[in-house]
Amino acid sequence: MRRIDVIPAWTFQDDSGNQLEPTLFRLLAAIHEHGKLTQAAKQVGISYRHSWNLLNKWTAFFGCELVHLQKGRGATLTPLGEKLLWAEQRVVARLEPQLKNMASELNLEIQRSLAATKPLLKLHASHGYAVALLPDAEANFQLDLQYKTTEEALSALNRGQCDLAGFHVPTEILSDSMIDAYKRHLRPRVHRVIRFVTRCQGLMVKPGNPKGIRAIADLAAADVRFINRQPASGTRSLLDELMRREGIVADDVQGFEDQEYTHSAVAAYVAAGMADVGFGVEAAARQFGLAFMPITCENYLFVCHANTLKQEAMQRFIALISSPNFLEKVVSLPGYAPNMPGETLRIDELIAQ
Repeated sequence: MRRIDVIPAWTFQDDSGNQLEPTLFRLLAAIHEHGKLTQAAKQVGISYRHSWNLLNKWTAFFGCELVHLQKGRGATLTPLGEKLLWAEQRVVARLEPQLKNMASELNLEIQRSLAATKPLLKLHASHGYAVALLPDAEANFQLDLQYKTTEEALSALNRGQCDLAGFHVPTEILSDSMIDAYKRHLRPRVHRVIRFVTRCQGLMVKPGNPKGIRAIADLAAADVRFINRQPASGTRSLLDELMRREGIVADDVQGFEDQEYTHSAVAAYVAAGMADVGFGVEAAARQFGLAFMPITCENYLFVCHANTLKQEAMQRFIALISSPNFLEKVVSLPGYAPNMPGETLRIDELIAQ
């Protein structure tokens, strides 16, 4: 199947118009991972000589070394090298939902141009690591996946702009205000819920946890810098409820107004040293080499109109998320677990749990 991926790329240019290729970022990431230039060059697919010349070029470009090479001790990134690496990863993480949305639209147009068109399912969903597995899964239907906030996804479902909406519900701290928020969009006689996965949310901190951050109450410490999610996100709603239960208000938390738009962007922000802690899923913390303090779990679910369950594309979607191959991929995600995927519930059954 022909598929398009939209990936951002950086180009640096000096006052003279000289440009350097963006292979540097892959090389820096490999050096950070392996600690050896020989292994890094092999992973990137370039020769040791080329990698050495590339580092020298970038060093001359920036006027500062990017990598420390010590005989017998391997290679380590300098502070500038680390900044460049984390900056690139922050950009990718921040833009990922928008780029994936664009790629989905383009891939849908490609599929429409082919003779044998498969059934189409439009999914608007809160961004997450398990949902991100869906576009690359082997499926006998077309999936138009658009990343939206929980509020946007549920509103789109009720406006008829999508067939299926993805959202997440806490398993332990479902408050009256959260229930009321869901009730604004979900109607027991009209909608049905489809189980998907559970995931763990918690605090992402630097390796070794130098500030000793272990609980939500620690966010109010004077020397702790926090990076938040945007107000419309489900993760932000979960955090707001956790803080309310601890008696913490926004003014108590340094950096509360600073926002990123995905779990991975929050993790990259912390990994770059721009904050001491963020709140998100364990998979994001592990992706960026951070320590993780679990706080609570939540169910990631899908909701659709009851009559949509009978459609061919929906039946194939349910078969996909409950298939052994897909479940194996879900299990490989840190902090994620299948939760009777494909089983349907009524709205009152969901709220009663």
